[in-house]
This record gives sequence, structure tokens and C-alpha cells, in this order.
Amino acid sequence: MADPTEPAPGSVADDKTDDLNEAEMALKGINMLLNNGFKESEEHFKLYRNHSPLMSFGASFVSFLNAMMTFEEEKMQMAFEDLKATERLCESENNGVIETIKNKLKRSVDSQRSGVAAVDRLQRQIIIADCQVYLAVLSFIKQELSSYIKGGWILRKAWKMYNKCYGDITHLQEGRRRRASEQQATAPPSLSNHGRSSSPGPSPSLRPDGISPEALERLKGAVSFGYGLFHLCISMVPPHLLKIVNLLGFPGDRLQGLSALTYASESQDMKAPLATLALLWYHTVVQPFFALDGTDTQAGLMEAKSILQQREATYPNSSLFMFFKGRVQRLECEISRALTSFRDALDLASDQREIQHVCLYEIGWCSMIELNYGEAYRAFERLKTESRWSQCYYAYLTGVCQGATGDLEGAVKVFKDVERLFKRKNNQIELFSTKRAEKLRTPSLSKELCILSVIEILYLWKALPNCSTAKLKTMIQVLQRIDDASCTGLKNLLLGAINGCLQNTNDAIQFFQLAARDEVGRLSNSYVQPYSCYELGCVLLNSPESAGKSRVLMLQAKEDYAGYDFENRLHVRIHSALASMRAAAAQP
Repeated sequence: MADPTEPAPGSVADDKTDDLNEAEMALKGINMLLNNGFKESEEHFKLYRNHSPLMSFGASFVSFLNAMMTFEEEKMQMAFEDLKATERLCESENNGVIETIKNKLKRSVDSQRSGVAAVDRLQRQIIIADCQVYLAVLSFIKQELSSYIKGGWILRKAWKMYNKCYGDITHLQEGRRRRASEQQATAPPSLSNHGRSSSPGPSPSLRPDGISPEALERLKGAVSFGYGLFHLCISMVPPHLLKIVNLLGFPGDRLQGLSALTYASESQDMKAPLATLALLWYHTVVQPFFALDGTDTQAGLMEAKSILQQREATYPNSSLFMFFKGRVQRLECEISRALTSFRDALDLASDQREIQHVCLYEIGWCSMIELNYGEAYRAFERLKTESRWSQCYYAYLTGVCQGATGDLEGAVKVFKDVERLFKRKNNQIELFSTKRAEKLRTPSLSKELCILSVIEILYLWKALPNCSTAKLKTMIQVLQRIDDASCTGLKNLLLGAINGCLQNTNDAIQFFQLAARDEVGRLSNSYVQPYSCYELGCVLLNSPESAGKSRVLMLQAKEDYAGYDFENRLHVRIHSALASMRAAAAQP
């Protein structure tokens, strides 16, 4: 009969060396993936898929990523089956973790085997939680009520596993540190002065229970990715939904999420590169867009630049890292350099269609920032044709850029396509695109109105601060030529935002006040008044004597308006601004 402490077939490792080798193999596969070796990574994980749960998970993750890049039903079903297979493999030997450790500790002879088994079980639990997260994503994609309910339930189970494993591993690490401190305090004095040397003690890399610090650190990195991502994503949920989410047992501590992701990114686990990408995504996309630090769109820029510099040698040909380099350059208002980086990333991603699409999207945006409407039109027109994400939205961007070049007849045709491509009834972006296209597809359409629509998009997506002074002044000239009464409120809001970027504070305040009082365009531009109150509050926040008025305006924007375009987006920004005010007031 086999010894019950013997690791089961397919366990994470038979000893410390195998464990590290396996972790290195998994990390190697992910690094291949990020260096544009998608096929090589897929073959690498498939070759060792049956070697262990960790390699099985690597193969399933690549399968999941392939499904997300294509949205093909067949590949999504394959990813579902692969993830379920990995989950079953892990569940086959998955028992209690801390209980297993306690029981094994009673048998000092088998302490090292006990440690290996404990590491194996922790690893399996983390992999199960990871699989459940990806299965939930596949469920959400179906966009059915039953799928949302099922996906939410799966996520809840995943969070409970992450939270337990994170606590268990942290407990083990703290115990190791406590014992090491106690051993140092009670260590006998050196015998070297008696001409004798102390006998060598146990290897410092192994604890008495057989779990090495290296194994614990890697496991902490493995669980910290999912644990941190949960915290970070929940912290960005719109405030009016946050209570419901918290009632379901989900946390939302942004700082704890960032701390966990940073730990994961610096670990030797296979998800370390993914944690790095998550941090880059947060610092270069999420934080500037939602103004999560208040109003400064440059926040997080230094962190992102530091991450890119540290990883440059590891990922010299990565389209994703080149993409984020372009995002940093765009935030630094180096639009020409950003365009070069995005085009390089586009070339590097020749076999990865979805990565090509995000690069094309940024090329389109940088071209709009430069007021190069022709280049922007070509990028968005290609996305409208190729992408499966939101053809309705891409059609609207194509139309306004085409109209801004002066091709009004072609723009009207594209605006007619927007309604036909409108599929997601509850999607704010598609609803907005459809309403705007309906208003613009008229015989009285002008080039100036299309340019106004481009500037509006730049404003709503927080891209005006990336524009040069010369381009901002050109925008002001165009807006001042528009005399359409239905656009007056929107025009004043945009003029206020542009003057704010130019540091013309008094002019910005006047335009925001005009926009906030505008009633004529309220029905067609329903977000103008609440956004104007928020923007006016942000400007007044810069002066200590007007901080009280700023808070009143923020609360007015939050509480006096409802049912307007991008309401959730503004609520997140207001929530962050108010939190910044409270933090500033609490400081001595």
C-alpha cells in the first residue's frame, strides 16, 4: 500500500527542485505568449498538459485567451471544456489545507513530504479559483440573465477560495517569520573561540514542516493575482452598486488590490507577467479615464514607466508592452512617439487580431488628438469592418471622422449604419452612439458639427489633456463658429474643458457656469448639466477658499440629476473626488 503522505500523480512536485522547475516551465510558457509567441506557448503547454495541474492550467489559460481574442463559439466551448478539465484534475486530490498541514506535522519523519502535499493542495485550490473566474467570464459573454446569475455565483465561490488561500498562506508565512525570530533570540553563543565549529544546522531554505520559503512566496504570488484583481475591480464599481456588491461578499479596497498585484508581479509564479500587465492597465488606462486620484490624469505615470523599464529586457518584442509604452507616451502628450509605438505594436501583433485591434483603436484616438481626421477615419473604418466588439460604436467614430474631413455624404451613410449595428440595448456607449448618429444624419449636417462631435468624444474619454496647445486653440476656433442653438450647452461645456486644459481658469469657470444653466439643449445633451457641475467643482477645488463650494457642486451633480448619458462614469469620478477631499481634510 502506498504511503498516504506520498504526493499523488500529477501533483505540483515530487520535491523542491521539481516544484521550481515546474514553476519555471509555466512562467516560460507565459513569457513566450507575451513575446508574441502565441503558437509556441500553446504548443509548450499542450506538450506538458498532463504533467501537473499547473501545466494543465497553463494550457487552459491559453485556450481561454484564444477564445477571448476571437469570440468564436467553437473556441469558447473548447476553452470551457479545457477549464472544466483542469478544475476536475485539481478537485480530485483537493482536501483541507491547514488541516492537512496540522495532521502531517505530527509525523516528523515525513515532514518534507507533508510540506510538498500542502503546497500541492494550496496550488490546486488557487488554480480552481482561477478557473472559476475564467468560466464566469465565458458565462458573462452570453449576455443572458441566467448567465449573469450563474457567472456571479461562480465569482462568489472563486473569491471565497482566493480569500481563504490568501489567509492560509499569509498565516504560514507569519508563522515561519515568528519561528525564525525566536530561533535567533535563543541561539547559543558561537563556539568558535573554543577552537570548535558548530555543526551545520538544517538548510535555511527548508522549514521544519518541509515547506520552503520559496514555495510559499511563489504561492503567495499565485493567489495575490486573483485576490488583488478582485479588490481592484470591485473598488471601481459605480457607488450606487457598491452596497449590493458588498452584500454579496465582495470586497473593494483599491490600495490592497494594488499591493497584492505588485507582490504577484514580483514573484516567480506564472501569473507574475499577467499581474504586471494588470498594473500597467490600471496606471495607463483606468486611473486616467476614471480620474481615480481626483483630477490628475498624470497620476500613475511614473509607476508605469518604472514597470516598463524594469521589464524591457524580458519582453523586447512584446506587442502588449509596446502598446503600454504608447499609452505612457500618449499620457505624456508625446503623440507622435505614441503613434510610432502603436504602429510598432501593430506590426509585432501580426498573428494576434485582437491585439491589432486595440492598437488600431489607439492609432485612431491619437489621430483624433492630432486632428488628423483622415488617419482616424481609416483606423476606425477598419475596426468597424473587422472587430466583433462594438461595430455600432466604431461606425459612429468612423462617421464623425469622415464628416470632419468634409465628406458629409459618406458620413451620413455611415450614420445610417449605426442604428443597424446597434445590438447591445443596455450598453451606454452604443446607446450614446445611436442617439448621436440619429441627430447627425440630416441634410443640414456640417463639417463643424462633425468636428464638435470629435471634440465631444475626446472630452468624454478624458483625452483633451493629451492635446497640444495649438490643437486646443484650433478646437476653440471651430467651436466658436457653431451657432446651432441645440448645441449651445455642449459647446460651452467643451469650451470650458479646453480652457481648463490651457490653464485659462476664469474663462473655464464662465463657460462651465453657462453650460450648467443651459436648458435648451438639456433633452438632446442630457449629460451636459451634471458634467458641468462636476467640472466646475473640480476647478474650484484647486483653491482652498472655494473647496466648500466645490463639494456642494459635486453633490449637486451626483444627487440632482439622473438618467443621463454616462451617469455611472460620472458617479465614479465624483466618488473619487469626494474621497480625495475627505483624505485631504483628514491630514494634519
